[in-house]
Amino acid sequence: MAGIKALISLSFGGAIGLMFLMLGCALPVYDKYWPLFLLFFYILAPIPYCISRRIVDDTDSASNACKELALFLTTGIVVSAFGLPIIFARADVIAWGACALVLTGNVVIFATILGFFLVFGTNDDFSWQQ
Repeated sequence: MAGIKALISLSFGGAIGLMFLMLGCALPVYDKYWPLFLLFFYILAPIPYCISRRIVDDTDSASNACKELALFLTTGIVVSAFGLPIIFARADVIAWGACALVLTGNVVIFATILGFFLVFGTNDDFSWQQ
């Protein structure tokens, strides 16, 4: 079981990432809240992988189509989360400084999500076959 230090560091990383997102929205220089749509991407990103972990039996070493599809969908969600602020900045919906803050928040949040799956994803005590 992962320790309390890992949990605290992951929550700190999530808070820092959300702080960068909020700074990109709420600073008086920028004052546009369109980047908050990225919260949907943060919620949607781990869902395909979590579903595929429940469906796939990890006993075989060959790649599984369900797992590959989940990784493909997760990658599409992550790339879209990085592309949306750039499109907003190119269309002059948000400023480029806000885009930089939001992209920094994206890096921190997705690193935190990856860290969560690396720390807590190895030992799964719950099973559907109980």
